[in-house]
Amino acid sequence: MIEVCNLTKNYGDFTAVSNVSFNVKDGEIVGFLGPNAAGKTTTMRVITGYLSPSAGSVKVDGYDVYEQGMQVKKIIGYLPEKPPVYPDLSVRSYLKFVAEIKGVASRDLNKSVEAAMEKTAITNVAHKLIGNLSKGYQQRVGLAQSLVHNPKVLILDEPTVGLDPTQIIEVRNLIKGLKDSHTVILSTHILPEVSMTCSRVVIINKGNIIAEDTPANLTKRMATDETIELIVSGVSDDKKLHETLTSIVGVKSADIAFNETDKTHKASILVKSSFDNAPEIAQKIIAANLKLHKMSTSELSLEEAFLRLVNTMKGDEQK
Repeated sequence: MIEVCNLTKNYGDFTAVSNVSFNVKDGEIVGFLGPNAAGKTTTMRVITGYLSPSAGSVKVDGYDVYEQGMQVKKIIGYLPEKPPVYPDLSVRSYLKFVAEIKGVASRDLNKSVEAAMEKTAITNVAHKLIGNLSKGYQQRVGLAQSLVHNPKVLILDEPTVGLDPTQIIEVRNLIKGLKDSHTVILSTHILPEVSMTCSRVVIINKGNIIAEDTPANLTKRMATDETIELIVSGVSDDKKLHETLTSIVGVKSADIAFNETDKTHKASILVKSSFDNAPEIAQKIIAANLKLHKMSTSELSLEEAFLRLVNTMKGDEQK
């Protein structure tokens, strides 16, 4: 559905995006991640036809965004980080206006507006002026305008900014429900949002794609170590427990803290493989006549994997 091939965008002597290539399949929800000034917004503006590329090409549903820009705009819904709303219009009037300029037929106008408001849960404020709405509701109106012409492709830049926790969950569920009828690129700095919403992640840094995979595969690839958390009682001092744990092959380190309230020790153990090391750790604790109250593994989060990727790139540049 979306084909980005060797995309480069220059601003004078500055290269914002360099030789970027990736594809998004029909019905896929892809997270587009990167630190500030990584090239995310520039890439999305080229995809939507707001900017022309310096080199390379972008096609949406077979249309070239540079040569066939009008056709591309008809099949794309775009929500920039700051919603493009008119504060002096009511929600319904604004959405009707947007639907008209996006080419929705007169006979379908009211139906399209009502559907967009229902999807984004703003029907209850349809008659209110946008300028009188909270930031969260204005964000929803912005999302509704991107949906009002029922586009094949949605480009969403920070769609949950300004929403309260309940609204964030509702918008995430809405985005997940769009995959049957829309292809979605979601740009966000809220990494748990990507884990909960997207089937694949593209990470960009300093204008270059540095990773592209599912969230699960990215975290697995970057997880060189794993953590096992323990709660143990029956030992008088931290040193004995530390010696017991670090004597096990595969245990790299053990941080231990004593809880005065319940007289237990909490240990955070860095291991090469929780699957291989966990059974022996449990056996050692029992053999030492200690009580094991809790044992759990902690997987690498997408946020940690993202930071490791970016930091690894920084380290390579400094060599």
